[in-house]
Amino acid sequence: MITEKQMQAQSGKGMWRFFLYSAIGVIMFFIPVTLFESNSILLDHFVTLVRNTFGDGIKYYTLLVIMLGAAYPFFSKEWNRSFTDIIITIFKILGVVVGVMVVFGVGPAFVLREDIGPFLFNSLAVNLSILIPVGGAVLGLLVGYGLLVFIGVIMEPIMRPLFKTPGRSAVDAVASFVGSYSIGLLITNRVYKDGLYSRKEAMIIATGFSTVSATFMIVIGRTLELMDYWNLFFWTTLLVTFFVTAISVRIPPLRTEKDYYYEGRNNAEQEDFEGGRLKYAWYKAKQQSYESDPILKNIITNLKDAFIMTMTVVPTILSIGLLGLMIVEFTDIIYWISFIFYPILYIFPIQDAPLLAEAATVSIIEMFLPSLLVVEAALETRFITAVISVSCIIFFSALVSCILATDIKMKVWKMVVIWLIRAILSLLIVIPFTLLIF
Repeated sequence: MITEKQMQAQSGKGMWRFFLYSAIGVIMFFIPVTLFESNSILLDHFVTLVRNTFGDGIKYYTLLVIMLGAAYPFFSKEWNRSFTDIIITIFKILGVVVGVMVVFGVGPAFVLREDIGPFLFNSLAVNLSILIPVGGAVLGLLVGYGLLVFIGVIMEPIMRPLFKTPGRSAVDAVASFVGSYSIGLLITNRVYKDGLYSRKEAMIIATGFSTVSATFMIVIGRTLELMDYWNLFFWTTLLVTFFVTAISVRIPPLRTEKDYYYEGRNNAEQEDFEGGRLKYAWYKAKQQSYESDPILKNIITNLKDAFIMTMTVVPTILSIGLLGLMIVEFTDIIYWISFIFYPILYIFPIQDAPLLAEAATVSIIEMFLPSLLVVEAALETRFITAVISVSCIIFFSALVSCILATDIKMKVWKMVVIWLIRAILSLLIVIPFTLLIF
């Protein structure tokens, strides 16, 4: 219950920070503007600015990040903490090898092919090595001064019944779609460590909302010549992604996951909304704004967390991504695994079912690979592939590494199971819709 004295104690104190810092955070993360002859959010424009300013020199910064990432597990003495940690550390070291090959142009021809090593390094590693630290640095503006708790209280009646997560998880979902999955996971990990998400809730958010950004969806749309259907593609993908999440949280392994808090720190108390939900949301925003750290301390804290995540993610993008591309290019493994999806695909009268099965299968390796497989396919196949490559969410070249870099500590096999569930559900939803529309 909120007493009048408590309300008066928080009245007006520190609220300039709520309005100013939250507004800056919203503008940085969520408002598309046109710069450099493209329309995107300011964070994405900053990446473009840095790349244009430093040119080829930025690749040496990225290579340094990769090397630091490979060394960090030994510095933190976490490299042999578990079998998974050992494997990930090996992939980080291999990431250094791949990075050196691409930067200095030495090594096997298939690694240096423009659509393999250089694609992974320039399109993924370089962008993330800039985006994650910068996004992390300004993250405190978005989540640290009252906006997150305000939205959380307001959105609780929607998020909790649908997704079994707190209302504040709506911020994670929006951040992923308009920013990137890395930014969404930074928010998730930060809020989880603050005791405002349980581990189960953090797992649901990490595997259900941490999809690629709208900016990357534009890349998919352009590749598959879907920009004439952009609004249909975007909103279909949004609805399919969240609908699949609403179903998957009611299916093991997420449904049966144990619910506990980081270091037993449960700060997600259920309070009495006396005076109405909006009034209580405003009270909580004032409380957080009043109690929050100074802006410089907040930025430094978030920058440190973000850079550690960057060092963890970028090396494995190169090594795991390269392994995935090699599997697709030189083996029949994807072809045989793709038979898992045949019973679902052959329910519907759809063209290119075998090709679509392979596209769905390869989505677990890298979310852009499915698009490369279906570039010349029929419109229906291209549209379905574009949607499921986003709605499946889980892929090893980046997101799995991002999740492993957080304190959520989710097991890899569970992520694979969730990917399979999401892939099947996505196909069952989007195929009949596509056949109806086209």
